[in-house]
Amino acid sequence: MIEQEKLTPQLTADGSFTFFSSEFGELFHSHFGAKQEAECKFVEPLKLRKKASISPLYLLDICYGLGYNTAAALTAIWEVNPNCKIEWIGLEFDQRIPQSALEYNLLNAYPNYIQDILKEIAQNQHLKTELFNANLIIGDARNTISTVYNSGFKADAIFLDPFSPAHCPQLWTVEFLTIVAQCLKPQGHLATYSCSATARSALIQAGLQIGSTPPVGRRTPGTMASFDPRDLPPLSPKELEHLKTRAAVPYRDPSLSDIAEVIILRRQAEQDTCTLEPTSHWKKRWRIDTPQG
Repeated sequence: MIEQEKLTPQLTADGSFTFFSSEFGELFHSHFGAKQEAECKFVEPLKLRKKASISPLYLLDICYGLGYNTAAALTAIWEVNPNCKIEWIGLEFDQRIPQSALEYNLLNAYPNYIQDILKEIAQNQHLKTELFNANLIIGDARNTISTVYNSGFKADAIFLDPFSPAHCPQLWTVEFLTIVAQCLKPQGHLATYSCSATARSALIQAGLQIGSTPPVGRRTPGTMASFDPRDLPPLSPKELEHLKTRAAVPYRDPSLSDIAEVIILRRQAEQDTCTLEPTSHWKKRWRIDTPQG
């Protein structure tokens, strides 16, 4: 269980640190840089500096983790508009993660006042000031997302940052992302680091339009999603074709309670019977020799 694993800081290429999850077999952030990923995969694509003119600004951080995405977001927004009021909700399974990040001083690259905010969130899960109203909800995001939706919260920007679809399919299903989409404002935007066809297909089936974001230190881009496609970066022909292969069969979790193995087997069964092009044909056509979700 994640509660029992030892959290040891791991250095990334930009000099920032992250943790490794033995449960999911992955780092919490790209090895190219945790701080860089927060800025380039979330803050910039979501145009948070431009959105800083909106007050109050509503932010939803799914899989809050160490807190990098929120730290980068708050820093960017208040640098542009120090008077921007922010309503923030974070979802996190294990409260030890943000607490440990602060114990190791992993976020000391951000201003002291940002670190103070994150410390309050990690320790008490709540913070209310003149400019910032925050609630960190601890638990399985498949359950806690309904709490967000039922509260009437509608986000201007959503950070979707679970572990990868292959390792954490529970948070990439059509059913989960449908509720996530219902927590997004009509003109709001969602960003994620993943470009996997199954994740993108699930976002589309959840009712969103998708676009591609620039790669950060690696060959694969991220994904933007919105109800309004007009300002989304277009997908390349290769990416569009990827969505017509068996890799694009999405994960499904009708009860929002199945374990990962069941969700994976359900998708494999659907892939075996679907009429979509084998992904291997697409890879050969585009001369791809690395996994593409």
